[in-house]
Amino acid sequence: MSSILTNTSAMVALQTLKSVNSNLQQTTSEISTGKSVASAKDNSAVWAISKVMESDVKGFKGIQESLSLGESTVAVARNASETVTDLLTDIKGKIVAAQEENVDRDKIQTDIAALREQIGAVVGAAQFNGLNLVKGTEDVNILASLDRSGSGNVSATNITVNRQDLGTGSGTNGVGTGNDLSSQIVGDSGGGVAFAGSNLTNTGASATISFAGATGWDDTESTSITVGNQTVTFTSTADDTSNTIARDDLLGRLQALDLDDVSFASNGTDEIVVTSTRAFESLDISMADSTAGGGGNSFISAINGGAVVGTATETGTIDQRAEEVFFSTGAAPREGNSYQASIGGTAYFYTAGSGETMEDVARGLKTAIDSAGIEGVSTQVAIDDTTGEVSLKVDNDSAATLAFATAAADGGEASGGLFGLDAIDVTTNDGADAALDNVETLIQNSIDAAAQFGSAQGRIETQSDFIGSLVDSLKSGIGTLVDADMEAASARLQALQVQQQLATQSLSIANQAPQNILSLFR
Repeated sequence: MSSILTNTSAMVALQTLKSVNSNLQQTTSEISTGKSVASAKDNSAVWAISKVMESDVKGFKGIQESLSLGESTVAVARNASETVTDLLTDIKGKIVAAQEENVDRDKIQTDIAALREQIGAVVGAAQFNGLNLVKGTEDVNILASLDRSGSGNVSATNITVNRQDLGTGSGTNGVGTGNDLSSQIVGDSGGGVAFAGSNLTNTGASATISFAGATGWDDTESTSITVGNQTVTFTSTADDTSNTIARDDLLGRLQALDLDDVSFASNGTDEIVVTSTRAFESLDISMADSTAGGGGNSFISAINGGAVVGTATETGTIDQRAEEVFFSTGAAPREGNSYQASIGGTAYFYTAGSGETMEDVARGLKTAIDSAGIEGVSTQVAIDDTTGEVSLKVDNDSAATLAFATAAADGGEASGGLFGLDAIDVTTNDGADAALDNVETLIQNSIDAAAQFGSAQGRIETQSDFIGSLVDSLKSGIGTLVDADMEAASARLQALQVQQQLATQSLSIANQAPQNILSLFR
């Protein structure tokens, strides 16, 4: 049935043409924009994902700039630390030269002062965009990443760069004692009891070697005395030899050893008094009797008044003259903790910085004492190879006994990493000796600083490379989601253009159908 009111064929052709035109418009948009999802109406889910990823890409580009800035800042600090190390090595060379007395120490001191000023100039200039990592103690955070969780929460991740203070300041002493820091300085190794104070004696310590009250020595019987790994022996050449003869013979042999800082004397009885003024070294003593326990007389009585037990040997030890304090292995110093040594009523202190150890504290306190130039007072830091316990030894070789005490407090301002550099003075024998030991600590501090900065710089470089690769991967992923397939779009455009022409022709034919009805009325 034909109708002049309803042209079904035209309606179908029109709908087809509209569909073709819509697809053609979408394809033309893909070709012109290069995107298959250019707006939320194209594909809301994909568009939303792509926009989130695009925002992350924008953020990561900002992070790359932050990492570049941080890397440059750390590189400046590393170069400064390496330069300071080289300058300190030059200072060490001057100090070594000053160990020889037949040199012009005043001129050497002038060279050291010039090198010291150069170190100060390097530390002061080692900044990038106003940030100096070799001054102060506060850590610096460099934005390294933005981490997005599955729930959509975003958190920042930082690379923390520890400042390495290469200043020479002494800091400030602590004022509070809330952490009971005094118990960190103990009186003897492993004792765990806070150091109670003592006197720094200048006379050394003694031990008494005594002989048994035998009725006499038989022929060929002998006794040996070993002091500091040196052994002397008396052998009787006749029966009933007296203890006095044996004592005098052994005394003469011991005195002939000419041991450094060790003296031997008789106290008027059958005893020999051994006195050691060795500052940082104990002295072992032993006696051996060839006849004890073998049927003959025992001629060894004791060392330091011990009882006769009839054994073949007796041993003893004369302690070092220096007073020794130990630092607790069960605690670590915190930034601002101050440790103090009082010598002759004057206090000397060192305040710990961030991340320091008890060894750093001991060496810092040693530097503080050495820098004061106390006449006759010398120091040494010792570390137990087995337990790792650190101790500070303080010796007095002056004309009088000096009172010695320790204390600790918190709330101070950290001493600089090159604390003690300003006090290096090689114009005297004592100053040159102290400087040689202390400069090693300063060199190690600057080496540690350079190593820390080098490690941080390497990590920043790695993170920067990763962020660059991550940005490329995100861009590629976004392109996979929203970019148009241009080959497919080109082919689809040609097909739709043909379809549009055909649909237009079909609509034209359908619109002519009512005209055929007129022929029925002619």
